[in-house]
Amino acid sequence: MGIGILINIIVAFPKQENAESIKRILVKSGFQVDAVATTGAQALQFANTLDGGILVCNYRFVDMMYMELYEYLPKTFQMVLVAAPNICNEREIDDLMCLAMPLKVHELVQTMEMMSYSIARKKKKQRAVPKERNEEEKKLIERAKGLLMERNNMTEEEAHRYIQKRSMDNGTGLVETAQMVLSLLNQ
Repeated sequence: MGIGILINIIVAFPKQENAESIKRILVKSGFQVDAVATTGAQALQFANTLDGGILVCNYRFVDMMYMELYEYLPKTFQMVLVAAPNICNEREIDDLMCLAMPLKVHELVQTMEMMSYSIARKKKKQRAVPKERNEEEKKLIERAKGLLMERNNMTEEEAHRYIQKRSMDNGTGLVETAQMVLSLLNQ
C-alpha cells in the first residue's frame, strides 16, 4: 500500500485509457494522482503548476518523445518511464526510473513508494537548512529580542525562544513575529 507521503503525481500516456488505468492502480495503492495527461505539453503544463513530484509516463507522445519531456520537466520532478524492454535498455537518460512493459503492478507500486520516500526525505532536509537572513532581518530580530530582554527581564536565549515559539504557534516566520513583537511593545 502507499506509504502515506503526499507527493504530487502526474500520469501521462498518449492513450487516455492507459493513463486512467495507471491512475487507478496508484490510487488503489494509496497514492494521490494530481493530474492525467495525454500529451507531453499537458504533462509539462501540470508539472509547472505543482511543487515537484513524480511523472509516470510513456516514451512517445504525439507532440514529443520522453527525452524532450524530461529536458523541459521542472528539476523538482522525477520521471518514471514505462516502456518496452528495449527502450528501457537503450534509454539515453540515466537519471530516471524505467519500468519495462508489460507492467507489473507490484513493481510500479514499489518504485513509487521508493521514489516518494526519497523525495520526502529530500524536502525534509531542505526545510531543515536554516534560511539565510539579510542584515536588515537580523537587526529586526535582534531589536525584538533586546526589547523583550529589557521589558520582560529575559535572557537573550529566553527572548529568542519566545520569538521562535510565537512564530511556530502563529505559523509565521521569525522576521514577521519579531515585527509583531516590536509593534506591540512599542505602543
